[in-house]
Amino acid sequence: MDAKSSPTSTIFRSQSPSSSPLPPPQSVQAGLVASPCAACKTLRRRCTEKCVLAPYFPPSDPLKFTIAHRIFGASNIIKLLQDLPESQRIDAVSSLVYEASARIRDPVYGCAGAISQLQKQINELQAELAKTQAELLNIHSHQTNLVALICKELAQTPPPVSPLDHHTLDNNLNTATPQSYTNLFEDSSIWEPLWT
Repeated sequence: MDAKSSPTSTIFRSQSPSSSPLPPPQSVQAGLVASPCAACKTLRRRCTEKCVLAPYFPPSDPLKFTIAHRIFGASNIIKLLQDLPESQRIDAVSSLVYEASARIRDPVYGCAGAISQLQKQINELQAELAKTQAELLNIHSHQTNLVALICKELAQTPPPVSPLDHHTLDNNLNTATPQSYTNLFEDSSIWEPLWT
């Protein structure tokens, strides 16, 4: 076996700088963008500086274009954006992506189905709010009636008996007879304020 045909020489030859030239440096051609937008990546085409889709479909968010492209198609999106002034294009893209994602979730109704569902929730919440407001009004009415009843009861009851001072009580106890104790318990007007 000679040195030229040995497996080790083949390995060394493929690693030598003279046998495998380095690829030429990548140069950016005039009019090409360094990183293609998500639309051009999905469509597998070159992205130029004049790409209509590049400002609205950045390479960091490829799903955004994929969703819109799946429902509307790239040519329709491009035509729509070209017909609109620059100031309205971002809102149009947002609307297209929202409508497309709604159409994917609900192929029959799309956005209209989502709007209908939200309107139904609004109606249910408004009915619940009206019911709660009626309950609050009812509770407030009961509270007002109770306060009025308590005020009426307080106005009709006699003034409370002033508490006896300890000196008078001690004198009465020392001079009290069994008959006076019986009278004390029989007189219910003294004890009435305590029970109400």
